[in-house]
Amino acid sequence: MNIIIASDHAGFEFKRHIIHILQTEGVVLTDGGTFTSSSCDYPEYAITASERVARGEFDIAILLCGSGIGVSIAANKVKGIRCAVGYDDQATILARKDNNANVIAFGARLMPIEAIIRRIKLFLSTPYDGGRHQHRLDLIAAYEKKIYR
Repeated sequence: MNIIIASDHAGFEFKRHIIHILQTEGVVLTDGGTFTSSSCDYPEYAITASERVARGEFDIAILLCGSGIGVSIAANKVKGIRCAVGYDDQATILARKDNNANVIAFGARLMPIEAIIRRIKLFLSTPYDGGRHQHRLDLIAAYEKKIYR
């Protein structure tokens, strides 16, 4: 699985820690910025990482900001992106299982790092169920096709 991880300044330190932990476990991922803890604008990083997923350069994006909400809103503006906030374990599992989410967002100011790492692992290890859920994703894709010409 090809993964990109990106954050704003609020998620910068967590991002560095997540990269270290996942790489020691053999997960290959690309750092999509930001590269300092200086104040920056989260949409730049969330949108760029999401565009790279939408183009097929990456399978999954992991995004961090203070709450996880801002990056998720920005990511969901990109055609083909289904981003969820991983606010608890079950929601994170269902984001993949039922919604085939290809981007997951976390709030570095609201969630402990241990919970975020656990949820990233849940997200990466949960397969999409398909079946009855696919029709709903097809409806979303049809709407995107109509709106994004």
